[in-house]
Amino acid sequence: MTIDIKAFFQATNPGIPLFIDNVEIDTRYYIDFSTVRGGKVIKKLKNTITLWSSDRPTCQLFTGHIGCGKSTELWQLKQQLETEGFHVVYFESDKSLEMGDVDIGDIFLTIAQQVSRSLEKLEKLNLEEPKGLKGLLQGAAKLLQTEIELSAEANIPGMGKVAASSEGSFSAEVGLPGVGQVKADEKGLEFVALGIGKITAQAKASPELRTKLREYLGPRTSGIIETINKELLEPANEKLKKYGKKGLVVIVDNLEKVDSSPKPWGRPQPEYLFVDRGEQLMSLHCHLIYTLPMALRFSNDYDTLTQRFKKDPQILPMVATQLRDGSECAEGMKLMRQLVLARAFPELDPQQRLAKVTEIFDSQETLDYLCRFSGGHVRNVLRIVNEAIMEEGDLPISRASVANVIKTYRNQRLLAVDDHEWELLRRVVQTKKVTGDDGYQILIRSMFVYEYQDELGPWFDINPLLKDAPELNIRE
Repeated sequence: MTIDIKAFFQATNPGIPLFIDNVEIDTRYYIDFSTVRGGKVIKKLKNTITLWSSDRPTCQLFTGHIGCGKSTELWQLKQQLETEGFHVVYFESDKSLEMGDVDIGDIFLTIAQQVSRSLEKLEKLNLEEPKGLKGLLQGAAKLLQTEIELSAEANIPGMGKVAASSEGSFSAEVGLPGVGQVKADEKGLEFVALGIGKITAQAKASPELRTKLREYLGPRTSGIIETINKELLEPANEKLKKYGKKGLVVIVDNLEKVDSSPKPWGRPQPEYLFVDRGEQLMSLHCHLIYTLPMALRFSNDYDTLTQRFKKDPQILPMVATQLRDGSECAEGMKLMRQLVLARAFPELDPQQRLAKVTEIFDSQETLDYLCRFSGGHVRNVLRIVNEAIMEEGDLPISRASVANVIKTYRNQRLLAVDDHEWELLRRVVQTKKVTGDDGYQILIRSMFVYEYQDELGPWFDINPLLKDAPELNIRE
C-alpha cells in the first residue's frame, strides 16, 4: 500500500483536534494514554456528573499543558455523556472571547449564546420567550448603537435562513422534511443566540466596545446569572428531562488560554477570573466544566481557588516517555509511536502499523528519537512530524530532517530563557519538583517544564529540547 504523503501531512496537522470534523476516522486516530498519565482523568469528570451528582449542578475544572490533548479528551467526554443521555454543549471559548482581555460577563454571555444555539436545534424543545435576556441585549445594543447595528442574518444548519434585529424581531424560514418551508417569528432563543454573537464579535475586535459593554454588564452580573438560570438553564433542564434526557452539560474549552497579563488594578487575569470570580463561575444551574490555566496550580492563590470550587482541578499530564529516574518508559514510548503511525495507517492494528514504520521513517530509531525529544507533548510530536514532511519533501522521513526541525524549534525556545530561569531549570532537573515561586509559574506557562504523573503522584522535568543546553551544566 502506497502512502499518500499529502493525506499524511494533513492528518498530522497539529492545529486540528480530533472528533471535530470526521468522528469515524478520528476514532481510529485516537490513542488512549491513560496508562501513562496516572489514570483515566476523563472518567473522573464523567463520574462526577453521571454517578455522584446527576441530579444537581456541578462545576469542575480541567487543566493541563496547552497542546497536551485536553480538547481531544473533552470531545471523548462529550460523546460518552451523550451516550449516557445528557445534552452536551461544547465550545471553544477563544473563538468568541478576546483572551487578552476577558471578564466574567463575557463568559456568561458566550455560554448563553452557545446553549441557546444548541437548544434551538432540538425538535420539541420549545422554551418560553426569554424576555429578560432579550431586554439585556436590547439595552446593550442601545448603549452601543453608534458602534453596533444589532441586526444579524445567518444560515443555521437545520434551520435555514434566520434574521434578528435589536428591536427584538425575529424571523426564520425553516425547511421541514415532508412539510416544506415554515416561517416562524419572534422566537426568543434564536434572537438571543444571534444577538449575543453579534455583540461579542464586535466587542472581541474593539477594546473600546469591550470597555463600554462591561460598564453596562458589570453592575448587572448577579441579575445576568439569575436571568440565564431562570429563563434558559432551568427550563432547558426541565424540558430535556421531560423528553428523556438526563440534563444539560456545558463544556467551556480553551479558557486556559486567557492571557496572564494584569487587569488595570494589577490583578493577573487568571487569578481574577478563577479565584476572585470563582463563585460566580460556579453559579449557573447546569453541569459545567471549565479548562483552567495550568500555572494557577502553582499560584499562591491555589488554596483559595480550591476552596471556591470545593475540589481540586482534574489534571491531564504529559505522556511519560521516561520515568522519574531517567530511564525509558516503555509503555509511553509504545503509545507515542502509535500516535504517529495511526495517522498514516488508521485502518491497521498496532502491530501491523509498527511493521510499516519504515514506509514513514528511515528507521524506527528515527521515530523513537522524535518521541523522546517531544517529552510526551502530543501536539509537538505532530508538529515535528508535519514540519519534517515539509523539510524532507518525500517519504520516508530521514533522521536528518527530524533533527533539523528539532534544532530549529530548540533554538527558538532557548532565546526565551533568562539567567534566573536557567537556575530554576537546574533545580527542576535535580529535584523533579516545582514550588509556588512566580518563576516556576512562568516555566510552566512557557512549557519549559512538563508535569507527569505516576503511582507516587506528580513529578516534573524540563522540556527535553532544553536538556542539551550548556547553560544547564548537567553532569550525566
